[in-house]
Amino acid sequence: MSIRGLFTPITKIRRQVFEEIARFAYERDLKSDDFYYFYESPYRIIPGEVAKYRDSVFKERTIIRERIRLAMGLPLRPTTSYQNLTDGMKECASSKKQLELPLVTVIPFACEACKPDHFKVTNNCKKCLAHPCTSVCPVNAVSIGKDSAIIDSEKCIKCGRCREACPYGAIIRSGRPCAEACGAKAIESDELGRAKINQDKCVACGLCIVSCPFAAIADKSEILQLITAIRSGEKVYAIIAPSFVGQFGPLATPGKIISGIRELGMDYVMEVSYGADIGSIHEAEEFMEHVPDEKPFLGTSCCPAWASFAKATLPDYAYCIADTNTPMVATAVKIKEHDPNAKVVFIGPCIAKKIEATYEDVAPYVDYVITYEELMGIFSAKGVELTELEESEFDVEASADGRNYAVSGGVANAVINTVKNRDPQREVPVMKAETLAECRKMLLLAKAGKATGHLLEGMACSGGCVGGPGTLSAIPRASKDVKAFADKSNFKTADDNIYLNIKK
Repeated sequence: MSIRGLFTPITKIRRQVFEEIARFAYERDLKSDDFYYFYESPYRIIPGEVAKYRDSVFKERTIIRERIRLAMGLPLRPTTSYQNLTDGMKECASSKKQLELPLVTVIPFACEACKPDHFKVTNNCKKCLAHPCTSVCPVNAVSIGKDSAIIDSEKCIKCGRCREACPYGAIIRSGRPCAEACGAKAIESDELGRAKINQDKCVACGLCIVSCPFAAIADKSEILQLITAIRSGEKVYAIIAPSFVGQFGPLATPGKIISGIRELGMDYVMEVSYGADIGSIHEAEEFMEHVPDEKPFLGTSCCPAWASFAKATLPDYAYCIADTNTPMVATAVKIKEHDPNAKVVFIGPCIAKKIEATYEDVAPYVDYVITYEELMGIFSAKGVELTELEESEFDVEASADGRNYAVSGGVANAVINTVKNRDPQREVPVMKAETLAECRKMLLLAKAGKATGHLLEGMACSGGCVGGPGTLSAIPRASKDVKAFADKSNFKTADDNIYLNIKK
């Protein structure tokens, strides 16, 4: 379970780090190689002598230093040898894209080495006469001790029968929150029992980041490079995902958020839902042409974490994932066709988009990716108060279907509506799944032949894009805001969007 929608100490720390990077980026001398500013950053974020969050103020500041490096797009420093805090900062302080893998990483000394999946007896145990927990255990891992039942973790096979049998609910299952959130099963343990990410399995969904109660997992950012491009006189186009509404508070209307982005120095703001409309048409045509004769099913392509996960999980069916550009890429392509010299920044809820933007066929179109959380840090550094700004509008609109891509079921619904526009008699059976754990189940059904002729909508995050790791709003409220914003569109479906200039 994530803790999004709540302003926690983790939210505060992350925002302070993003503010530090953004403030430096806006105020620094572009010709200077002086990065002394960041030696003082940990003391601004963690002032005084008394620890606020952990057992040592020195440990807190050490973790902040590594967060700063990651937020600048740099790797963690080694824990077994000395490396200067500012090493690599000169090279990354440019408008050139710097992001290198791995994107998501564990800060080792911030990890509390939570015990992996296990069952334990709480003090609710009454040491009852029946003790059914011992009777149902198939491996005799449960015994009755002096004060309560005892579970031998070496014998336990985690079947959960003891928990189900206990009349007092005294046995609970407990696990590592980051691992619980990882549907790709990429969280492992290092030699000290701390969390470690298997980068071969990781698809950068980022849910481990928002699930760790100790803020021990973080991703890299491109805040510095984006602001450097703005200050260097580059023409920067911001393309913003449809889940942006409601992310910055109930008084920050869509029009005020657009104005705020322009206040940061970006020349043009376009909704990524426009690219979603392009994708709806392409996927509808792909479905009608190839399913089920050439492809048993068609998986949606807009969520890069889901698409990567599906291809890795069922490699023999990788060809069944639509080859449609994601809305981010489709929108960026249109901008670069119009202005080849433009710099394009995607603003959205998704960390996996940062990986997607490094792909060889995507990198020429998408220059930077930042999340709503990072954008909030930039607003704070720049002193932008959204509620005080005038309303602005997108220059190019998208359909209601395109805007609803942000919520679970929205992508499939948009494709279905487009198919119906072309062939009213064509049926489009749908399977959909939220979270990679549920996506895995859906893929197994597809492998078993139970999804033939279907459209498969996969989303790595609960609720769809509104549940992404870079969001600020609670999922139910965000879903409601997106649907209300979609209803205000002048176009219902992708085919209705006059800006696409695509004939039916």
